[in-house]
Amino acid sequence: MWRPIGVDLPSWELAVTPTVIISSALATRDFQDVHHDRDAAVRRGSRDIFLNILATTGFVQRYVTDWAGPQTVLRGIEIRLGTPCYAYDTLTFSGQARGDEVTVAGRTAAGEHVAGIVRVAS
Repeated sequence: MWRPIGVDLPSWELAVTPTVIISSALATRDFQDVHHDRDAAVRRGSRDIFLNILATTGFVQRYVTDWAGPQTVLRGIEIRLGTPCYAYDTLTFSGQARGDEVTVAGRTAAGEHVAGIVRVAS
């Protein structure tokens, strides 16, 4: 089984439009207003609507499986959130393969939005 070590994954840029935020929140059944109502998000101290953790987790998983291939099985994922990812941000993913693990980071212009480790099996 192929287990690359020290291989940098190609970067992936995701344009985080309001449609991406709203549709991913609805797809994950997250009806919290800060993910679809800009006025509510601003009232609560946010700059704009922002990605929810389930969407971020899905994008991390997609980043790894797009690189590793459709036969890849994800065995686990451990991530932590940092700065919010708002509408109109660009979320740029980078990663490095380390055998059975892939370290992943997702950054916006404001800083690190997500970082973690994805355990894989091919």
